[in-house]
Amino acid sequence: MKIKALKDRGEQLFNKRHGLLSLWQEIASNFYPERADFTNIRNIGDDMAGHLMTSSPAIARRDLGNAFSSMLRPTAKEWFHVGTSRPDTQDTEAKQWLEWATKLTRNAMYDRPAQFNRATKEGDHDFAAFGQCVISTELNLKTNTLLYRSWHLRDVAWVEDEAGEASTVYRKWKPTAIDLKTMFGNKIHEKVAKKLSKTPYDEINVWHIVMPTEAYQDVESSKKINQPFVSIYIDVDNEHIIEEVGQWVNMYTIPRWATVSGSQYAHSPATVTALGDARLIQTMTSTILEAGEKAVNPPLLAIQEAIRSDVSVYAGGITWVDADYDERLGEVLRPMTQDKSGLNFGLDVNESIKEQIFEAFFLNKLNLPPTGGPDMTAYEVGQRVQEYIRNALPLFEPMEADYNGRLCENTFDIMLRAGAYGDPRNIPKSIQGADIRFTFESPLHEASEKAKVGQFMEAQQILAQAINLDPSTALIIDGKKATRDVLEAVAPADWLNTESDVDAMIAQQQQEQETQQMLDQMAQGATIAKDLGQSNMDEMPA
Repeated sequence: MKIKALKDRGEQLFNKRHGLLSLWQEIASNFYPERADFTNIRNIGDDMAGHLMTSSPAIARRDLGNAFSSMLRPTAKEWFHVGTSRPDTQDTEAKQWLEWATKLTRNAMYDRPAQFNRATKEGDHDFAAFGQCVISTELNLKTNTLLYRSWHLRDVAWVEDEAGEASTVYRKWKPTAIDLKTMFGNKIHEKVAKKLSKTPYDEINVWHIVMPTEAYQDVESSKKINQPFVSIYIDVDNEHIIEEVGQWVNMYTIPRWATVSGSQYAHSPATVTALGDARLIQTMTSTILEAGEKAVNPPLLAIQEAIRSDVSVYAGGITWVDADYDERLGEVLRPMTQDKSGLNFGLDVNESIKEQIFEAFFLNKLNLPPTGGPDMTAYEVGQRVQEYIRNALPLFEPMEADYNGRLCENTFDIMLRAGAYGDPRNIPKSIQGADIRFTFESPLHEASEKAKVGQFMEAQQILAQAINLDPSTALIIDGKKATRDVLEAVAPADWLNTESDVDAMIAQQQQEQETQQMLDQMAQGATIAKDLGQSNMDEMPA
């Protein structure tokens, strides 16, 4: 049967990554306690972080996860631009259409019902902790806006195709009976329909499968699908296929940070590096807290025969002592002598481990290095910027293409199919048939662009020295091109005139200068003619 074949494939994927859940549970317990329900069943009201002695590992994950959105998707600016694979063919009309498409796409993504911020915020923290996340992009039930949702890694398994793309995705889901009715209407199983009157909030075990059509055609009794992908909803409890339709794009975006050959699952370099330190700092903190408690409230030694009551060490407490006891034999109750010299050493080591965890999460790489004062040369400034770029690239480069890029591409494709950009035949002819490409504006991109400023200043210094030796070296650099490249790195594009506008203004200035020179020559010629005429009249006999 078709259902059994699809379930067998899914069970194979879920069973294959069963051991990975234990690792994810350990990572979540140390760095992401809110997500620590991979192998544990969590009840509402559980103290999620009650087992932690220190919050340092969780804070490091939190700060890195928050940095992703602020660095790569700043809401205060347009962090992406719609372009094409053929920028050389873009005319003014095409550029205007692409700018309009950029604004329309951004408005759709940040529409409140689309829940883009919520989905990417959850995805960012999964990405920071586990090195991957799963976000779906689709139209909502009313098909009047987009809908983004982030899914728990525990419930999703996938397989790579021959190109290394996560093409086939299985997702376990537990919607309520009333949710299924709202989504699928009369397509639900009759047993689910019966629950609506008495227990509408009973959860139903459902699987959602998205796979390439070629792979689906190998399944027994598969129906003909014309789109590249097929979406299948299966009611597992009742062995019932709820829906089986084609899709033009794979609705699941699965960005992966660091991958290794032989596995479709990635990992986070941050948590892989810091997991041992996280375990260590929890144990160390527990020991230090216990040592500190002993230092403040030390254990006591008591003479058994001399104590007549319970030892009351709280404020205002009274401990009764035998009146006949001779205190020359020693104090009846005294604190135990302890060596506290190791406490400061433990605190120092604890701080060192904390710094290592923050370094493992790249938190020391997020800010530009200090400039070093006004006496720094342009070369030194440029080198510091290059150092920042080299340190930050491993962190942000995979996310721009694999995370932001795929989300934007899926969004554009879905909106295009839904007619959000109007009739495709109205797209400017110069870009019709070209592949849509997205470019991104991030602090990393800005830093690499601002490196040109240091190069420009350094080139000026070199050129100034060269001109003293040979004045003709001033002609080596194309001043207009160099200045434009530098200004584009530090000034908004709206501030700059286009090359054609600048050429037109230069041509107009040259024409005005030529006209003024002609007028000056005509005026000078008229003056000369007047002077000659006056001279001839003076020379004529009276």
